[in-house]
Amino acid sequence: MGSAVETLCGQAYGAHKYDMLGVYLQRSTVLLMATGVPLAALYAFSRPILVLLGESPDIAAAAAVFVYGLIPQIFAYAANFPIQKFMQAQSIMAPSAYISAATLAAHLVLSYLVVYRLGLGLLGASLTLSLSWWVIVAAQFVYIATSRRCRLTWTGFSWQAFSGLPSFFKLSIASAVMLCLETWYFQILVLIAGLLKDPELALASLSVCMTISGWVFMISVGFNAAASVRVSNELGAGNPKSAAFSVVVVTVLSFILSVLISVVILLCRDYISYIFTEGEDVSQAVSQLTPLLALTLILNGIQPVLSGVAVGCGWQAFVAYVNVGCYYIVGIPLGCLLGFYFDLGAAVTNIPAGHC
Repeated sequence: MGSAVETLCGQAYGAHKYDMLGVYLQRSTVLLMATGVPLAALYAFSRPILVLLGESPDIAAAAAVFVYGLIPQIFAYAANFPIQKFMQAQSIMAPSAYISAATLAAHLVLSYLVVYRLGLGLLGASLTLSLSWWVIVAAQFVYIATSRRCRLTWTGFSWQAFSGLPSFFKLSIASAVMLCLETWYFQILVLIAGLLKDPELALASLSVCMTISGWVFMISVGFNAAASVRVSNELGAGNPKSAAFSVVVVTVLSFILSVLISVVILLCRDYISYIFTEGEDVSQAVSQLTPLLALTLILNGIQPVLSGVAVGCGWQAFVAYVNVGCYYIVGIPLGCLLGFYFDLGAAVTNIPAGHC
C-alpha cells in the first residue's frame, strides 16, 4: 500500500509542490497504521489459525510466540515505508542506508544478548527485530525534521493528512494488490513443489535457485526505485521525453548487469549449489535448472524496472490486472499442467511465465 506515496511524492516533487510531500507522507502513514490494526489482530490469533490450518500444536505455539513479538513491527513498517519513499522522491538515499547499516550492527549484538545471554528465545528475537525497525523509523524522522534538505518538504504535522483519504486509499489498495499478487505467486510455487514427486529434492533445488534469484533480484529493486523516482519526478515536472529516456537508460543498465550475472551462474552451474548444501543429487538438480534460472534472472532484470516505471506513472491498478493474468491465469495453471501431467518436475517452477 505504501507505493502510493512513492507515486504522489515523486510527482509532487517534480512539480515543485514541495509542501505536499509532507502531507502525502502523513496521509500514507495514517492509512497504513489503520491497516496495521486488523493485521495485528491476525497476528494475535496466529496460534489457533495455524492449528486450524493443520500445523501441530507445538509448532503453532512456538510460531505464535515469535509472531507476538512482531506485532510492534507491523506499525514500524507502516511508518518506515512512507518515510523512505518521501526521502527517495527527493533523491535522498544515503541517510537511510547509513541508518540501516548502523542499526543492523546494533541489532546483531542486541539479538545475541537477548537470545543467548538473557535467554528470551524466540520472543526476545522478534522483539529485538521490532525494536530495530522502530529505531530506524525514529532516526529517519529525526533526520527529516532537522535536515535542511527537507526544510521545504517537511513543514510539520498537518490536518490535511486526514483529507482526501478515499482517493489515496484507492491508489494504495491498487499498489497492495500489485505487489501482493507477485509475492504470493512465488509462495504458491513452493507449495506446488512440495506436491511433486520426490518433494525433498524438488524443494531443495528450488530453494537454491530462488535464493540466488532473490539475491540478484535485490539489485533490480535498486533500479526499480531509481526508475520510479526519476519517472515520477520528470512527469511531475512536465517532461515526458526525459521520463522516457530515463526508462531506456535504467532498463538497459539493469538488463546488461543481469546478463553478466546469468553468464557467471551458467559457468558455475555444476558447483553453485555447494554454497548451500553438499548433496550431489541437489547439485545435479540445480545444474539442470540453471538455464531456466538464468533466463529468469535476465527477465527479473527488466520486470522490476518496468514495475518501477508503472509506480512512477501511477499505473498500479493496470499492473495488478497484468499480474492476475500472467501469474494466476497463465503461470500457475501452466506450471501445474507441466509439472503433474507432463511430469517435468521442479523445472516448471522456474519457468518465468509470470513475466509475460
